[in-house]
This record gives sequence, structure tokens and C-alpha cells, in this order.
Amino acid sequence: MKVGIVGQKGNSRAASLAATLCESLREEGVDIAVDETTAGALQAAAHWDEPETRASYASVDIEEMDDRDLVVSIGGDGTFLFAVRGAGEAPLMGINLGEVGFLNAVAPGDAVEAVGDVVEEYFQNGEIPTREVPRLQARGDDWSLTPALNEVVVQGAQRGHGQGLDLEVRVNGSLYESGHADGVLVSTPTGSTAYNLSEGGPLVHPVVEGFVVTEMCGDDTMPPLVVGYDSTVTVRIDDAESGVVVSDGRVVEEVAPPTQITIERAADPVRIAGPPLDFFTALGKLE
Repeated sequence: MKVGIVGQKGNSRAASLAATLCESLREEGVDIAVDETTAGALQAAAHWDEPETRASYASVDIEEMDDRDLVVSIGGDGTFLFAVRGAGEAPLMGINLGEVGFLNAVAPGDAVEAVGDVVEEYFQNGEIPTREVPRLQARGDDWSLTPALNEVVVQGAQRGHGQGLDLEVRVNGSLYESGHADGVLVSTPTGSTAYNLSEGGPLVHPVVEGFVVTEMCGDDTMPPLVVGYDSTVTVRIDDAESGVVVSDGRVVEEVAPPTQITIERAADPVRIAGPPLDFFTALGKLE
């Protein structure tokens, strides 16, 4: 079995837990790979100077985690989103070192046992039970962005008074909103607790099969709209110097109006392994 470990950058707790997991997995005969940043943190630790211990894991670029049977993210939701970039179709498990952790269901104290249970399941049955979480894909005439687990945002180069875009938003071809706004945000149920919530969008329970369309500071703001998984959302920009399309706050595509952006459910979901998240417990940490 091959396991990848991705730790939060600059977090000593993440590095320590990564070391503990490496030691535990090595005893089970697991092939271990850690991302380059985590490898540097491990190698800097005094108790990881022994050659035998260093030889127990490989240091790889995050984009090379897609050959793993399981990828373990240690940190907050940002670290999980970073791990998603390289995991491909590999199942992911999130160890929560953040305050809320909607993407990370496992507490640090339960990490060794939770990962061990998944490893045992793999050795016994040759596969890992997972649950699929949808993503969103944004594309234009000659480009497409990395699928978003949380949200896709279409906005002007800057936000605020005197900025923004003239937008036309359609759902399955039918006009939903037309006017001037800072932008529009389309989120998954997973992302409803993140940027969407800060823009006045609703919380969406993970079992709901829908995406949220939320206008951002519109002149005549329409209420947020929940649409079905199979919906196609198009955003047309006609009057602006420039615009940007952002996937999960990381990947940016600059666009030149007039142009149209299409946002749909991505073909490949994220596969989550391990115990299910208690949504309402995590919700209570938002305060």
C-alpha cells in the first residue's frame, strides 16, 4: 500500500504528527511519501537524522501524490485544498489542526488509529471505502481551471466602490440576474461554509445535491439561489476593463470582456476516506 502525507507549512504540530504517522505506517510495511515541505520539516527535526528513519519515506512534489492509495492531509482546510491538487483520484483523509475543519473529520489524537483502520481495510479488501464530494469546473473559450472543491468566483480585478463588473448570470440558459456587482460566487455544499457564507450565502448541508449562486455586493442584489447538481451556470461579462475567475482562492484566470464563463459540476469528485464529519459539531465552531 502507498500512502502520501501532506502537512501544513510552518506548523510544528503538523510535522510532529507526520513523523508519528510515518513511524506507525513504516511498521505496517506501507510505502510512504511526504510532500517536499513536510520532508524538509521532518529532516530538520533532530530525531529524524538517523539514515534508517530518513530512508523510510520519499519526498515528492504535491503533484505526484496521485499514485497513492491514500493521501493524508494534516492541518486546516487550506492544507486539505492544497492536498486535493495532487491527489487526483486517490482517497483523502483530513486530520484537523484548524479551528473549524469542515474538510477534516479526524482529531489529532485519533489520527494514528483512523489511518491505521483505513490501512487495515485496504490490506484486507484491496480497497478503501470512500464518499464522493462534488467539485465545480469553470471554463472559457480556450481555457479551464482546476476543479474547485469549495467555490468558483468571477469578479473584477478589484472590489469596492467604483469597481466591479456588469454581469449577466444564467442558469440552464434562463436569466437569473443582470446588473452591476463586485462579482458572483458559485459554491458547493462543502464550500457553503466558507467564502459563500461571508458573502451572505446560505449554509448547505453536505447531503443536499445542489450548488449555491451568490451575487457579491450587487447594486440590486438578488437573493442567493440553490440549483441542482446538473445545472449549468453561465456568467457573461460585457462592460469592464478586465475580470478574474478564481478556483478555491488559488488558481486564477484573467479574462478580457466581453466574455462568457461556464461553471458546471466537474467530472471527477473528491473521494473522502475515514470517519464522516459531524457537520453540526463543526458548525458550532464558526462563532
